[in-house]
Amino acid sequence: MKRSLSVLILSLLCAVLLTGCSSGASKEKAREGAKVTIRLAEAHPADYPTTDGDRKFAELVKQASNGRINVEVYPGGTLGDENSVVSQVQSGGTVDMTRVSSATLTSFNPQMGLFALPYLFRDSSQEWAFLNSDKGQQLLKDLQTSNMMGLAYYESGARSFYSSKPLTKLADLKGQKIRVQQSAITLEMVTALGANPIVMPYGDVFGALQTGTIDAAENNAPSFESANHYTVAKNYILDGHQRVPEVLLMNLAMWNKFSPADQKIIQDAATASVATEKESWAKYEEKSNAKIKAAGVTITSVDNVAEWQEAVKPVIEKNGAQFKDLIDYIHTLK
Repeated sequence: MKRSLSVLILSLLCAVLLTGCSSGASKEKAREGAKVTIRLAEAHPADYPTTDGDRKFAELVKQASNGRINVEVYPGGTLGDENSVVSQVQSGGTVDMTRVSSATLTSFNPQMGLFALPYLFRDSSQEWAFLNSDKGQQLLKDLQTSNMMGLAYYESGARSFYSSKPLTKLADLKGQKIRVQQSAITLEMVTALGANPIVMPYGDVFGALQTGTIDAAENNAPSFESANHYTVAKNYILDGHQRVPEVLLMNLAMWNKFSPADQKIIQDAATASVATEKESWAKYEEKSNAKIKAAGVTITSVDNVAEWQEAVKPVIEKNGAQFKDLIDYIHTLK
């Protein structure tokens, strides 16, 4: 009798354990199998290279997850400007992901301020050698301390000055009122070059150039062209003072909700989408330069930036100490 009772109790105990394990497995499977929609905000237009990168990312995620994970891309700033969208991504608001300039991320990770340093990279090859390195990737990982998961860098070309006034040499910048982003280093750089920096929302630049509120601004060729700034600023000098990459990122809390397998799908898709964005950027940049030239814009190349580098040397000396290890590493790259 005692033996029978023991067998009965043991059988019941095994049944409970098996049921619990089965239930846990089902819940895990259901969680991984559930459909998820991710909202990705994009400030640039629908036909812009970064939007092409976003859409490729969305396509690859959907394909690899068999449709379980759907990324909805909202271009043209429909979900807000870059600053407001980043705040929503960080706080876990209605926006789950965004593509944003690394300049906007400086307040979340001061090391991102590295990219604001003038004439930091010799060219695009050296820039990407750094971005793809362990040190470059670490800057993305460090965003986790601000509740964001950095997934990939996107190409954004080189920033140069354009003006409604003559601009073919460094001396021409003297006294010009130039719109800049909210960046202490950029403000100091423009001042060191002899101009007067004015912080202004990007959307106000066209009207300000028209009315003479500002004389000039600075950006890459695709932005100069797509925003129609070339129609009111007919002088473009290719000094390439900054190369500020874009960043594709996700709210960290959302990232942590995904299983390791789904995280791999998302990360792999982000990494693979970079090639599409870079290819799109090269084509767009070529088209933009042709359109700008055809519109009669005076384009001046700067073959030797030594004079420009000398002018901003105090800015680099003042702000470069916090990035010394990174700068030294960049100098070793070809």
